[in-house]
Amino acid sequence: MILEHCDIEIDPTKGAEFEEAILRGVNTVIGKAKGFRGFKVNHSIESPARYLLLIYWDTLENHTVDFRGSAAFADWRAIVGPFFAKPPFVEHMTLVGKSG
Repeated sequence: MILEHCDIEIDPTKGAEFEEAILRGVNTVIGKAKGFRGFKVNHSIESPARYLLLIYWDTLENHTVDFRGSAAFADWRAIVGPFFAKPPFVEHMTLVGKSG
């Protein structure tokens, strides 16, 4: 399993609107993508403009090729893109260890 780590910065005065949009976008667009396994969205306490979107994929290619190369990616960006203060920082990770 691959973890997509997406660090997002928005205008903090639009937080409520962004939260509705990101949840709608994940549930209606990304959630239907090949290899999608789940997600988490967290909001920073110390930096109100910052959100962290974590998406779990079966493979790296499910995100980088299957999803990003599809029309669904444009649909996703149309929903959340207008809120971005700058391009999100995205990287992919593999699990090294966990508790529980």
